[in-house]
Amino acid sequence: MKLVLQRIYAGKDYTIGRLTVDGMRYCDTLELPVTLADGRRNVPRVTAIPAGTYEMVVNVSPKFKRLLPRLLNVPGRDGILIHRGNRPQDITGCILVGENKVKGMVVNSTGYEQRLVEMTLEAQSRCEDLIIEIRDVR
Repeated sequence: MKLVLQRIYAGKDYTIGRLTVDGMRYCDTLELPVTLADGRRNVPRVTAIPAGTYEMVVNVSPKFKRLLPRLLNVPGRDGILIHRGNRPQDITGCILVGENKVKGMVVNSTGYEQRLVEMTLEAQSRCEDLIIEIRDVR
Protein backbone atom coordinates (compact mmCIF):
# COMPACT_ATOMS: atom_id res chain seq x y z
CA MET A 1 0.00 0.00 0.00
CA LYS A 2 1.36 3.39 -0.95
CA LEU A 3 0.29 6.67 0.56
CA VAL A 4 1.33 9.97 -1.00
CA LEU A 5 1.13 13.17 1.00
CA GLN A 6 1.44 16.17 -1.33
CA ARG A 7 1.97 19.32 0.69
CA ILE A 8 -0.03 22.09 -0.97
CA TYR A 9 0.32 25.04 1.41
CA ALA A 10 3.30 25.80 3.62
CA GLY A 11 2.32 28.54 6.06
CA LYS A 12 4.13 30.22 8.92
CA ASP A 13 2.32 28.15 11.56
CA TYR A 14 1.13 25.03 9.73
CA THR A 15 1.24 22.98 6.52
CA ILE A 16 -1.78 21.66 4.61
CA GLY A 17 -1.53 18.60 2.38
CA ARG A 18 -3.58 16.12 0.36
CA LEU A 19 -3.28 12.40 1.09
CA THR A 20 -3.86 9.69 -1.49
CA VAL A 21 -4.01 5.95 -0.85
CA ASP A 22 -2.95 3.76 -3.76
CA GLY A 23 -3.58 6.66 -6.14
CA MET A 24 -7.04 7.58 -4.84
CA ARG A 25 -7.65 10.84 -3.01
CA TYR A 26 -8.32 10.10 0.64
CA CYS A 27 -8.27 13.26 2.76
CA ASP A 28 -6.48 16.45 3.74
CA THR A 29 -3.62 16.63 6.22
CA LEU A 30 -2.28 19.11 8.75
CA GLU A 31 1.34 19.29 9.85
CA LEU A 32 3.64 21.72 11.59
CA PRO A 33 5.34 24.31 9.36
CA VAL A 34 8.00 22.94 7.01
CA THR A 35 10.40 25.87 7.49
CA LEU A 36 10.82 28.30 10.36
CA ALA A 37 11.16 32.06 9.83
CA ASP A 38 14.94 31.73 10.32
CA GLY A 39 15.11 29.05 7.59
CA ARG A 40 15.58 26.04 9.88
CA ARG A 41 13.96 22.75 8.90
CA ASN A 42 13.57 19.35 10.58
CA VAL A 43 13.43 20.68 14.12
CA PRO A 44 11.77 18.00 16.29
CA ARG A 45 8.41 19.07 17.76
CA VAL A 46 8.63 22.43 15.91
CA THR A 47 8.61 21.66 12.15
CA ALA A 48 7.16 19.02 9.83
CA ILE A 49 9.29 16.01 9.01
CA PRO A 50 11.48 16.15 5.88
CA ALA A 51 9.93 15.25 2.54
CA GLY A 52 10.90 11.75 1.49
CA THR A 53 9.74 8.16 1.33
CA TYR A 54 9.24 6.24 4.55
CA GLU A 55 8.23 2.73 5.50
CA MET A 56 5.36 2.42 7.94
CA VAL A 57 4.01 -0.09 10.40
CA VAL A 58 0.71 -0.18 12.28
CA ASN A 59 1.17 -0.70 16.01
CA VAL A 60 -0.14 0.50 19.35
CA SER A 61 0.90 4.01 20.26
CA PRO A 62 2.07 4.17 23.89
CA LYS A 63 0.82 7.77 24.06
CA PHE A 64 -2.63 7.29 22.48
CA LYS A 65 -3.18 3.63 23.54
CA ARG A 66 -4.58 2.60 20.15
CA LEU A 67 -3.40 1.23 16.81
CA LEU A 68 -1.95 3.93 14.54
CA PRO A 69 0.26 4.08 11.43
CA ARG A 70 3.86 4.86 12.46
CA LEU A 71 6.54 6.18 10.09
CA LEU A 72 9.92 4.47 10.38
CA ASN A 73 13.44 5.82 10.02
CA VAL A 74 12.54 9.51 9.89
CA PRO A 75 15.84 11.44 10.15
CA GLY A 76 16.28 12.91 13.62
CA ARG A 77 12.76 11.86 14.69
CA ASP A 78 11.01 9.08 16.54
CA GLY A 79 7.35 8.31 17.13
CA ILE A 80 5.94 10.00 14.01
CA LEU A 81 2.32 8.88 13.70
CA ILE A 82 -0.67 9.55 11.47
CA HIS A 83 -3.65 10.33 13.70
CA ARG A 84 -6.67 12.50 14.40
CA GLY A 85 -6.58 16.07 15.64
CA ASN A 86 -7.70 19.47 14.48
CA ARG A 87 -5.22 22.30 15.10
CA PRO A 88 -1.47 22.84 14.91
CA GLN A 89 -1.50 22.81 18.73
CA ASP A 90 -2.53 19.13 18.52
CA ILE A 91 0.71 18.23 16.74
CA THR A 92 4.14 17.37 18.14
CA GLY A 93 5.56 16.35 14.78
CA CYS A 94 2.92 13.90 13.53
CA ILE A 95 0.52 14.08 10.58
CA LEU A 96 -3.15 14.82 11.25
CA VAL A 97 -5.86 13.60 8.87
CA GLY A 98 -9.26 15.14 8.15
CA GLU A 99 -10.93 17.76 5.96
CA ASN A 100 -9.42 21.22 5.52
CA LYS A 101 -12.73 23.12 5.66
CA VAL A 102 -11.49 25.69 8.19
CA LYS A 103 -8.35 27.78 7.62
CA GLY A 104 -5.38 26.28 9.44
CA MET A 105 -7.29 23.22 10.64
CA VAL A 106 -8.65 19.82 9.70
CA VAL A 107 -12.08 18.67 10.87
CA ASN A 108 -13.91 15.33 10.92
CA SER A 109 -10.60 13.65 11.68
CA THR A 110 -11.75 10.70 13.78
CA GLY A 111 -13.43 8.85 10.91
CA TYR A 112 -10.46 9.40 8.60
CA GLU A 113 -8.07 8.06 11.23
CA GLN A 114 -10.22 5.01 11.92
CA ARG A 115 -10.60 4.10 8.24
CA LEU A 116 -6.90 4.67 7.54
CA VAL A 117 -5.98 2.38 10.45
CA GLU A 118 -8.35 -0.28 9.07
CA MET A 119 -6.88 -0.05 5.55
CA THR A 120 -3.24 -0.05 6.66
CA LEU A 121 -3.82 -2.86 9.17
CA GLU A 122 -5.48 -4.98 6.47
CA ALA A 123 -2.54 -4.35 4.11
CA GLN A 124 -0.06 -5.15 6.88
CA SER A 125 -1.91 -8.43 7.64
CA ARG A 126 -1.49 -9.35 3.95
CA CYS A 127 2.28 -8.68 4.36
CA GLU A 128 2.13 -5.74 1.94
CA ASP A 129 4.77 -3.06 2.22
CA LEU A 130 3.38 0.11 3.79
CA ILE A 131 5.00 3.19 2.26
CA ILE A 132 4.33 6.91 2.51
CA GLU A 133 5.91 9.40 0.14
CA ILE A 134 5.85 12.99 1.37
CA ARG A 135 6.30 15.70 -1.25
CA ASP A 136 6.92 19.36 -0.51
CA VAL A 137 4.89 22.21 -1.99
CA ARG A 138 5.68 22.57 -5.70
